[in-house]
Amino acid sequence: MSQLIVRAGDFTFEARFEEQLAPKTVAAFRKAMPFESQAIHVRWSGEGVWMPLGELDFGVSYENHTSYPAPGQIILYPGGISETEILLAYGGVHFASKMGQLAGNHFITLTSGLENLTAFGKTVLWKGAQKIRFEEI
Repeated sequence: MSQLIVRAGDFTFEARFEEQLAPKTVAAFRKAMPFESQAIHVRWSGEGVWMPLGELDFGVSYENHTSYPAPGQIILYPGGISETEILLAYGGVHFASKMGQLAGNHFITLTSGLENLTAFGKTVLWKGAQKIRFEEI
């Protein structure tokens, strides 16, 4: 099982790739690692943060996709109706954009530090964009 470290603002989370459920998404994301971005609070989806990635193309389609990621699940929306993005749920999420409901590939799950997940989400909500970095260990 591949392990990751996700450094998000002042918080650090351990995570795992969902290699059996989303092998193509995991392989594509691995090529971009270490991956760095800015996490901002979602606008329509509920309690989550997202990384808007514009026209970035990971070359994947839907696999293991959901509109309702659980807290600690990270999904990749491969683009199409809306821009490419990565979303991390810290509470209840119904993944959507101004175009309507979306679905993203659940490809990473946080495995430790979950007690700090809500604090991270609220930091993004009240203090603004936070740096986020994904590293394989």
